[in-house]
Amino acid sequence: MRMLVLAMLMSAMFAPTVLADVKWEEDGWLATIGSERLEMGDEFGCYGMPNLSWKADPGAVALECREYIEKRIDASKWGNSPISTFTPDGLTAAQHTIIGNQGFSIHGDNTGQSSTAWHSAENEPEREYDWYDLGRRGGSLEKGIAEISDLESELDSGGLVNMYWIGRIHDATVRHDRDVVDMLSARDDVWFTTWGEAYSYWTVERCNSFNHSLSNSTLYFEPIDSIACSAASNAWNIPITWVADIESAEVLNSSLPELDVSDSTTKEGWRQEGSILYISVLAGHEVEFDLTEDTEYDILGRTKFFNNKSAALTIAGHSTTDLFLWSKRFDDQDFLKFTWLISPRGLDEGLEWLPYAGLGVLLASVSGIWLLLKKDALAYSKAEELMPVVDGGDDDE
Repeated sequence: MRMLVLAMLMSAMFAPTVLADVKWEEDGWLATIGSERLEMGDEFGCYGMPNLSWKADPGAVALECREYIEKRIDASKWGNSPISTFTPDGLTAAQHTIIGNQGFSIHGDNTGQSSTAWHSAENEPEREYDWYDLGRRGGSLEKGIAEISDLESELDSGGLVNMYWIGRIHDATVRHDRDVVDMLSARDDVWFTTWGEAYSYWTVERCNSFNHSLSNSTLYFEPIDSIACSAASNAWNIPITWVADIESAEVLNSSLPELDVSDSTTKEGWRQEGSILYISVLAGHEVEFDLTEDTEYDILGRTKFFNNKSAALTIAGHSTTDLFLWSKRFDDQDFLKFTWLISPRGLDEGLEWLPYAGLGVLLASVSGIWLLLKKDALAYSKAEELMPVVDGGDDDE
């Protein structure tokens, strides 16, 4: 009996604790579909963690979210650790700095900061902390909300256009606008990229050192991979498009694959337009070009966007708690690149009964203990009634 009471006491004590420790459920699709999306060029960033508040403790949210991602999937084909995160409007500049110190360089979108990046075509970032307020341009991919004419106008204006997407609202699946996707597929002036790629491309402006030479009609070119420079900006090493003027010479052969003007996703390669040679290459990768002749040449710098595109497009998948529901419909549109801002599912999402179950366990345990004690007391009382009563008398002695 005592062991039974002890067991019920233990269940009453520890059941609420166990429920409190299990705060969220991970998205199992990260291990399967996530790998496929990485190969397609997508990026994984942070949206938040259940039961933690950005405003109350932004450092804790950023740290736990970063660890959640790093233990399950790489952030990109270019880097293991995530550098992109959602942050709500209303955080202070100091709080954004705390989040940045956890490795997140891009905070979006429309976060309410005084320093901003790409809220318009003219709003080019100048400092790294400008990326703590990435703008939202071009609207949403959601059917009924997307405006094709507005999106086309933003793309025509140039700069980075950042769209919004969410795959599910409560129990309702959100439909995407196929007309918007069709329009985007017809554009050959847009770099389809992600938050982390766009930021990493921008940081090269401060790390644009390279080696180059021409010998026996062969041009050698290598951007220097400065670990100190990339570490300071917390950027990935991605292919950057450099511009070389080779005058009347033409490329006969190269160690890089040839690109087309229509290539719109980040990769290494080269293409030539007249005297201009575009070289898209990773830092630390020396490449060669066999030319038709020895010539005077000049390295002019880098293009604004990959492959000399006039605009860049990112699509942020907000609150991605189920990668299958958020991404599967876009498998056939592999030119689109998504920044999946992921979060595990909180226990209150579809498991609203758990707190009541915990309360039920507690009440049942307490009630059971009370009944057992009452039963034990009653049995003891009956046992006393059956015992013989001995009247007072002399001792045996």
